[in-house]
Amino acid sequence: MPPKTELDRFAIGLMVILCMTWGLQQVAVKVASAGISPLWQAGLRSLGAALLVWAWTGLRRIPLFERDATLVPGIAAGALFAAEFAFVYYGLQFTSASRGVIFLYTAPFFVALGARWLLPNESMRAAQWLGMALAFAGVLVLFGENLLRPAGQAWIGDLMMLVAAMFWAATTLTVKASVLNRAAAEKTLLYQLGVSAPLLLLAAVALGEPGVFAPGALVVGSLAFQTVMVAGISFLVWFWLVRQYPATRLSSFSFMTPVMGVLAGGLLLGEPLTPAVFAALLLVGAGIWVANRPA
Repeated sequence: MPPKTELDRFAIGLMVILCMTWGLQQVAVKVASAGISPLWQAGLRSLGAALLVWAWTGLRRIPLFERDATLVPGIAAGALFAAEFAFVYYGLQFTSASRGVIFLYTAPFFVALGARWLLPNESMRAAQWLGMALAFAGVLVLFGENLLRPAGQAWIGDLMMLVAAMFWAATTLTVKASVLNRAAAEKTLLYQLGVSAPLLLLAAVALGEPGVFAPGALVVGSLAFQTVMVAGISFLVWFWLVRQYPATRLSSFSFMTPVMGVLAGGLLLGEPLTPAVFAALLLVGAGIWVANRPA
């Protein structure tokens, strides 16, 4: 399938489903944290998903070891992927999740800036910048009040989350701008998972994390959801979309994820759903619509 310049209904529908899945992941991470420390959780998720994707490539007979010049960019993308999650999880030791998400979701802006040099065919129009600003305003409406509260050393964690956003954007740009863009989505994902799993687990050991300390049924189930649905299926769909559609337009949908996470927390964990949640959803939806209108 030749790459497209606009998002069609199929891509939009997939992105909405992915954002809902990634929003549910926020709930799953909270639940699993009751029995598995953060970096161990991320590392085990990558390891389990790598094994699943490996089995899937075997069933479909997808070639993985042909000489296609993907090794170097693949390892680089995997290292960037691991660095993103390391900064996210370690940054949350200093700042709150509600503060950190504001800085993490600056990633689409870094993708748009990088695309100016690396993806000249995906240059952003003024309307797209406006749409992303509207969507980011929705994130600020949802979490912005936390920026005004006294936070001590939270700036350290905020800075780490900002660096994580840069790594997130760098991963997307590496996949889109390199020969990985022509490789099978399964192979691209295996690079991400296969490189990030040992790096994250080594980082967990280096930081002295306790690992799996209370493996109850709910904890194991939450990790299984992250492994199969998030790191396995949803990331595979994401990398397929990145190959076929403009990365800048796809990235604008990521603003929907934190809102979906709050909605999922309200529905599944009984967390409060304030009017700000629905105002944020309206702003994010309007921003995505503006950013993805055809020229």
